[in-house]
Amino acid sequence: MTRVIILGSGAAPGVPSLCCGWGACNPSNPKNFRSRTAVYIEYPQAKILIDTSPDLRLQLIENEIKHLDGVLYTHAHADHLHGIDELREINRISRDNLDIYASPETLNYIKERFSYLLATPGVVNDCITKASLIPNSVEHNTPFYIKDVKITPIRLLGHNLPTTGYVFNDGEIVHIADFRAIEELGYEQIKKRPKLVIMPLTTPIGQRFHAGLDDVLKYIKRLNPKKAVLNHMASECDYDQINQQTPENIVPAYDNMTIEL
Repeated sequence: MTRVIILGSGAAPGVPSLCCGWGACNPSNPKNFRSRTAVYIEYPQAKILIDTSPDLRLQLIENEIKHLDGVLYTHAHADHLHGIDELREINRISRDNLDIYASPETLNYIKERFSYLLATPGVVNDCITKASLIPNSVEHNTPFYIKDVKITPIRLLGHNLPTTGYVFNDGEIVHIADFRAIEELGYEQIKKRPKLVIMPLTTPIGQRFHAGLDDVLKYIKRLNPKKAVLNHMASECDYDQINQQTPENIVPAYDNMTIEL
């Protein structure tokens, strides 16, 4: 069995946000409370984290996650990256290095901002005082493995930083991050009908660097998954309202949402 947990379902400001409060979201619905986005995928042989939310500490504690086999990064915006320092706790538990994976562009940002967290392969930092992360560069459309899990990075288009999606086991799970479109070569890496697609919906109408609901539904229809989850939602996205606008197999995410495949 594979287990997927949406650790955080919110966009950069979270919900409620300091600026906009609850916005269009009903504060009486606990599913509208959103920490910043991160996703945990647990295969029988591998435990994988996608992005390190600024809220990662509480997310890991809430879900009792104390071991990781690898961390994948989609891009270098703060709401996806700046919880990286929390990985020192994973190192403290394992007393070993932890591999992180990202495109060359994203790795460059990590090396510039967080060089003190990185280690040399084969050398473990003092895990009591700092994280011990091994950077691994990935190439779009070229698969790599964490344990026996096949992972293929795909290029996402239209965001204001280079962004990477991830295809697991030829399409069993597809994770899409901030984007306006999926590169055509990315579709070719999805060789089977997905059991689960995770796709961002920052606002229903879309923005310059984010796809809106109509486009997101169009992309999901093309992928034809058994189930899709809309993640990375800002205060414009009320849970019940979005749920009413989507087919039965497409649902909004909420913090700590668990999907078993």
